Amino acid sequence: MSAPPARRSAPLSALFRHIERLHAGAGWGDFLDAGTGVNSALWSTALPTARWVGVTGAESHGRQVMDRAGARLRTQDRLVVGNWADPLLLKGEVFDTVLADYLLGAVEGFSPYFQPRLFQRLRSHVGRRLYVVGLDPYIVGDAPDAAARIVREIGRIRDACLLLADETPYREYPAEWAIDALQGAGFTVTHARRFPNRYREKWVHGQLDMALRRLPKIADRDLAAGLRTRIEALRARGVALCRAEDGLRHGADYVVACTVEPTVRG
Repeated sequence: MSAPPARRSAPLSALFRHIERLHAGAGWGDFLDAGTGVNSALWSTALPTARWVGVTGAESHGRQVMDRAGARLRTQDRLVVGNWADPLLLKGEVFDTVLADYLLGAVEGFSPYFQPRLFQRLRSHVGRRLYVVGLDPYIVGDAPDAAARIVREIGRIRDACLLLADETPYREYPAEWAIDALQGAGFTVTHARRFPNRYREKWVHGQLDMALRRLPKIADRDLAAGLRTRIEALRARGVALCRAEDGLRHGADYVVACTVEPTVRG
């Protein structure tokens, strides 16, 4: 499985603070972090929830979450390693609040082509509210300026190296696609907002280092050597442009808030 890309160029807490503002006045109740990672776990386990359940697709991700947030878990809380393509995962469990934090893109790394069914799959677990955090794709579409072009180049070479190393890159979907899929799954969309991105040097290094780590797995050593040269050239250009323009302004994260009719629990 591929490691999740570092995506949050804006302050991470801005997205979660936005969700807290949207949720103001309502209790969190039983909380499901449907695609948990370190960042979402640290945020959501600090909320006044009645119960917390996190789901991750890989044991390695689960260990990272437990290392950082495990001490916060109460007796009623638990972390589950599972795949949303499995119909038995959390069968019969309903949560007042569900968070899908970059889950839409991450699903590709664990269950390719499952995204069109993801929100329908989550629907039976949402008792009241669902919050979807996602990333508009940046490796496709127009690249109107130098920042957009180099962000796209970095994303493409990262994904090329993952594929050549026999791994599956994540696949992001735009906010409009997510909204259509949510409505088709029976959710009522109450709010949607984009947060423009500004990628810093840390992002440039993180994405290109991810590509470098896959090079030993590429059988064609001449190709791997050529990719290494290309990666380092991109790194130099990306860092220089970050410094010249105070970051690479391109693309956006988004938050979509949804509600459902309350589920009657037996």
